[in-house]
Amino acid sequence: ELDPVVAAIKDGDEKAVCNMMKSGKDLSEPNKDGWIPLHEAAYYGQVGCLSLLQKAYPGTIDQRTLNEETALYLATSRGNLDCLLTLLQAGAEPDISNKARETPLYKACERKNAEAARLLVQYNADTNHRCNRGWTALHEAVSRNDLEIIDILVKGGAKIESANAYGITSLFVAAESGQLEALRYLAKCGADINTQASDNASALYEACKNGHLPIVEFLLSQGADANKANKDGLLPLHIAAKKGICEIVSMLIPVTSRTRVKRSGISPLHLAAERNNDDILEELIDAGYDVNTALSNERSCLYEDRRTTPLYFSVFNNNIYATELLLQAGANPNVDLINPLLISIRHGCLKTMKLLLDHGANINAYISSHPTTFPATIMFSMKYLSVLKYLLDLGCDAVSCFECQYGNGPHPALNFRRDRLNDPQLSKEPTIVQ
Repeated sequence: ELDPVVAAIKDGDEKAVCNMMKSGKDLSEPNKDGWIPLHEAAYYGQVGCLSLLQKAYPGTIDQRTLNEETALYLATSRGNLDCLLTLLQAGAEPDISNKARETPLYKACERKNAEAARLLVQYNADTNHRCNRGWTALHEAVSRNDLEIIDILVKGGAKIESANAYGITSLFVAAESGQLEALRYLAKCGADINTQASDNASALYEACKNGHLPIVEFLLSQGADANKANKDGLLPLHIAAKKGICEIVSMLIPVTSRTRVKRSGISPLHLAAERNNDDILEELIDAGYDVNTALSNERSCLYEDRRTTPLYFSVFNNNIYATELLLQAGANPNVDLINPLLISIRHGCLKTMKLLLDHGANINAYISSHPTTFPATIMFSMKYLSVLKYLLDLGCDAVSCFECQYGNGPHPALNFRRDRLNDPQLSKEPTIVQ
């Protein structure tokens, strides 16, 4: 059942509140949640009761609940402008924050309440206060694309280059979240177009990652550098190719340095092929990207099979269209440690096998880390007799299967190890599997 004091305040019954005070009831005592009647009045927007309580207990104006919320914070949170103004005029401190270090101004921005924000700024609220996440009120207003509040904050002294703990500025937030109007405003105010977060990701990179086409277009028109890499060495073009956003890739190709792409150790072709983004793959090929570009050793080591070429990714994904596209563009099918032909055999895909063989794939492919006296193509096709017959009919070396240096004697035990880079199993001595 609702407390009589709270019930009277909720109903705006000023007479009842007066009578309680006259009868000697202390209306400054907090309840179990730390709330006093002043908090209730601010919460319910009962400005008459609020004025009575504030005048009767002036020392409680900035008193906090257990969540460290003041009456001013509660009034702002609820959008009760009359209560907000009354408290400010009575001298309420505008910068007292709650447990999350959110001030009334921050809450006004979160609620998109421009009038509340204007009042708080007029009463000298700190426009650069940071919450627990390191965000300022400007970060919050930008994330909600509220131009009116953004203008109030900037004119009230908000620093546009203020960054949170991750190095994220307000302009970065606008680019990341696709808020074009806020981005235009900040750029007009001189915000750094090439701002980078602590992981070196640029605003342009984040806009590309999230598929914000108008944002990318605007940033490039303002001279954003498309050759700033993140901590992993990836450029905006890489992430756009990975995400499969054709329009963004088209905008980035002319402004992306091929030298910087090469330095990254990975081509956007690899990422497009890995994600089966065939339209991106085609566009990159048409733009002249080398289909035989290999992954750097560091990036190749991230894959257990040590793949290196875009062709391998496409064959591994059993993407026949992409495989044909790459082969027709001149992809060499005999570059990878594990020949893509072996992968197509494992998939049992005759069409891919034929494509690879027609473009010069080695029908007698071996795996250097797992040497055998007979082609690995035979070893991989043992489960598919039709495939084995197909390969033998095309001239695969079968004679070697019947040659063994041990004759009919037992084979020695194989001694395997794994190296520190998690290589596929390698023997300490070069061992031939017979």
